[in-house]
Amino acid sequence: MDDWIAPDPVALHALGRPEKRALADLASGREWTYGALDRAIDKASAALAELGLAPGERLAVLARNSADLVIAQQAAMRMGAIFTPLNWRLAPAELAPILADCAPKLLLGDGTVSVEAPEGCRAVSLADFVAASEATAPVSRRPERKAGDPCVILYTSGTSGVSKGVILTPRTLFFTGVNFGVLGGVSHSSVFLCESPMFHVIGLVTSIWPPFLQGGTVLVSPGFDPAATNRRLADPALGITHYFCVPQMAEALRHAEDFRPDRWSLTALFTGGAPNPPANIRWWIDQGVAMVDGFGMTEAGTILGMPLEPDLIATHAGGVGFAGPATAVRIVDLHDRDVPDGTAGEILVKGPNVTPGYWNRPEERARAFTEDGWLRTGDIARRDADGYIAIVDRRKDMFISGGENVYPVEIEAVLVEHPGVMEVAVIGVPDARWGEVGCAFVVPKPGAGLTEEELARHCEARLARYKVPKVFRIEDQLPRTGTGKVQKHRLREAVLTPTD
Repeated sequence: MDDWIAPDPVALHALGRPEKRALADLASGREWTYGALDRAIDKASAALAELGLAPGERLAVLARNSADLVIAQQAAMRMGAIFTPLNWRLAPAELAPILADCAPKLLLGDGTVSVEAPEGCRAVSLADFVAASEATAPVSRRPERKAGDPCVILYTSGTSGVSKGVILTPRTLFFTGVNFGVLGGVSHSSVFLCESPMFHVIGLVTSIWPPFLQGGTVLVSPGFDPAATNRRLADPALGITHYFCVPQMAEALRHAEDFRPDRWSLTALFTGGAPNPPANIRWWIDQGVAMVDGFGMTEAGTILGMPLEPDLIATHAGGVGFAGPATAVRIVDLHDRDVPDGTAGEILVKGPNVTPGYWNRPEERARAFTEDGWLRTGDIARRDADGYIAIVDRRKDMFISGGENVYPVEIEAVLVEHPGVMEVAVIGVPDARWGEVGCAFVVPKPGAGLTEEELARHCEARLARYKVPKVFRIEDQLPRTGTGKVQKHRLREAVLTPTD
């Protein structure tokens, strides 16, 4: 399969539907048909070559979302270079080791972050690159690229504090498009609003490849703004059918000015990246919006997804569904033995959507994969009798209290149902008597006036006693990554680091 020719959906649709709208940049108002996009990619490929980029070399990017990034990624893939978008929310000191690791030949930036290019790397402004592309003649001949060649490096978001470069190939991008395309009901009429940052798999892959694969449309926004996003979702001229967000973004949308989901044209509101409590999902269904939770990761793109039928979503609220057509999934115990339905175990994944490994880190691949090639996700899940899978927690987040396994996600789902709780994160902390106990970090809703005693009583009425946190901390906010995931390692540091 690695010897297959790399798929190029844009080139395909440039032949079959050249006048169909393919891409739009909402900030600038620019638009491209498939025919125009195909030519723009060829011109950008030629511009990259003139700037000195060669096949196999890395094109690093530090810029907010724009259609220009989509074109740059497609151009790099066509010429055989490796597109490496970096998290512009990181400080220069955090970016330096990532740049050293990927060793780019070219660095494009929009000025959002000022960082020194590493030795041997040429820094070019994104605006200058766009101008050069427009002035350059398109490539006369596209090189033959293999489906298994690296074409993207995505650095993980760092919820554990350590980033590593996940290698993606045209094959993995294509099959994420297949997986989500089937689960998400994507067609040539689909219109995706891409607001998730393109240094993340949702922004760069899942928001782009499924619609491109089917000949649909991608609308690119610089980023999420609750009021602006709400207006866009309700704009009939845009006709948005697919939108991804983390649950915290969905919560912000429902409090946006002129929130009228009855005006939306969405097939569904797709969520992931963080636990989504069943109460939230059912609330959205009551508003007439199918909130479809799913499960994926940088290493494999879309893995699991819920169906689009509201009745099935409500019945299995809190679940993340079943595997896409290009993915095989197992749930196993600590000895990699398959567990029966209803029993918690780690999700293992295999399929053509799975990464071949990590940039410069063969030892990481050895740890991440079983001997027979299954990717260890590190996520604990249960499959019910109907075949639906629900995420229990991250294996590394589970703690043992008095000999019992405790999964923080289960406690978080209970706490967020309290009417005064806006956000919550639970970790395990050392305890002399029980080994570990739960510590809950709670962000209250404005004016809620929560107390530790009230939160404890709420949990005691709904959870086994050993699951009830022994410590509650009221916080103004939770530390998050650029993609909305709670950084639990920072919470642990806050609890375990001695203070003078």
